[in-house]
Amino acid sequence: MVFTSLTPLSTELSRVRLEIRTLQPRLVQWRRSLHQYPELGFREHITAEFITRKLREWGIDHQTGIATTGVVAVIHGTQPGPVLAIRADMDALPIQEENQVPYCSLHDGMMHACGHDGHVAIALGTAYYLSKHRHTFAGTVKFIFQPAEEGPGGAKPMIEQGALRNPDVDAIIGLHLWNNLPVGTVGVRTGAMMAAVELFDCIIQGKGGHGAMPHQTVDSIVVGAQIVSALQTIVARNLDPLKSGVVTVGKFHAGAALNVIADTAELSGTVRYFDPGLTDFFNQRFEEIIAGICQSYGARYELNYRKLYPPVINNEAITNLVTSVVENVIETPLGIVPECQTMGGEDMSFFLQEVPGCFFFLGSANATKGLDYPHHHPRFDFDEIALGIGVEIFVRCVERYCALA
Repeated sequence: MVFTSLTPLSTELSRVRLEIRTLQPRLVQWRRSLHQYPELGFREHITAEFITRKLREWGIDHQTGIATTGVVAVIHGTQPGPVLAIRADMDALPIQEENQVPYCSLHDGMMHACGHDGHVAIALGTAYYLSKHRHTFAGTVKFIFQPAEEGPGGAKPMIEQGALRNPDVDAIIGLHLWNNLPVGTVGVRTGAMMAAVELFDCIIQGKGGHGAMPHQTVDSIVVGAQIVSALQTIVARNLDPLKSGVVTVGKFHAGAALNVIADTAELSGTVRYFDPGLTDFFNQRFEEIIAGICQSYGARYELNYRKLYPPVINNEAITNLVTSVVENVIETPLGIVPECQTMGGEDMSFFLQEVPGCFFFLGSANATKGLDYPHHHPRFDFDEIALGIGVEIFVRCVERYCALA
């Protein structure tokens, strides 16, 4: 593999230490190798083997098979001290890649369309560097390579199987390559960074009949349409206007013929919010609104409302540490993008409920190279310069948090 971008990296990587700059070609090679073999949640066997092969090669202690395919590695410094965890998710998406690149996905219908291949490469690069420089920090660094972030969620089962124990983690950090920001920038904030994710499915049971005789029926489509409209009033009229929320009905399936009133209608969608205090708010209002509308029309319903991920809440102290590190690594005019938030969800939230930590966005888009397609797009790709920047930020966070006395 030929890598010819080290010379143009002078601006973006000018504050990245020489040894990590030298590592850049290997970061790119690892990322591209992973990109060619994407795997869905809890099936990341090739990915896990790639990770463990590198860890064995570097003499890094690790455990495998956590939450099916998860890997946890541990690197000890030369003196006792705190335990800092670094988390990297490693699953792909069920998307057919449309990029015409030498490292295009070789697995039909699967693609790393969210940057998790880059997350693994950054974490591996950090582990490699720290394994060669144990004398530069005290305490322990734990690397958590997590399956199934895209669903159904690998963080919680990894926690349940002890990923944060033995040794017990004091704090955790993680990053997400982010094509909503240009390469050479970082988005970070204290408090809510990403939203809670809740899902719902609702079946409306009416009474079908002839399209010309509606009085003999209970029209499930009319009932469903009323529900779709009424659900939007939760945010507009029930939620404190100073708080944020989103209710999206993404699927509405009903009917099979133009002259038949549908017997049933099926609605599905998602709810997003930042405030942990809203944990049961939307669920309750859904039940009340749907029940009331169905009763008024004489219809019945089945509602399956479930919580997927809680909001990502960054700890102030750890966020301040990350921010201070980033200020010394990023020097472009934009630099740090403050108050950066998204209604997207992440199961990093489960780790942050257990220990204080910070999750941040590492800018990865480069429009001049055509590397600015959004996440989950079949032509998603990112500027690989971000890989070296990510390693430098992680390494400096370790050095700062696990400072030698």
